[in-house]
Amino acid sequence: MKINQISVPVKQLQRAISFYQGVLNLPLLFQTDTMAFFECNGIKLLLSLPEKEEFALSSSVIYFDVEDIQEAFSNLLEKEVAFLDQPHIVAKIGTTETWMTFFKDSENNTLALMSEVAL
Repeated sequence: MKINQISVPVKQLQRAISFYQGVLNLPLLFQTDTMAFFECNGIKLLLSLPEKEEFALSSSVIYFDVEDIQEAFSNLLEKEVAFLDQPHIVAKIGTTETWMTFFKDSENNTLALMSEVAL
């Protein structure tokens, strides 16, 4: 089994499209009046206006894998992304460090950057 698509609830679709396309640089596949689909390394990322109130809750945290977390962090800071913390080590297993930092999208969903660094 593999993940095909992840859905993220949004409040204002155009604002969310601008964030995911313009700030995170994800390619927009297509959009409708209530949904937008992005390509994310083989997984479709769906932004959608919730059909029912029960689907309007914030999404799960999506962890974006990046080569250089410090560079990605700096690039997003330049685009005025609201980070919740600084890049930091969350685990060291053998000769690998796992780094993370968390941020908010335009719809107040929590997202993360992560990077695994070989020592």
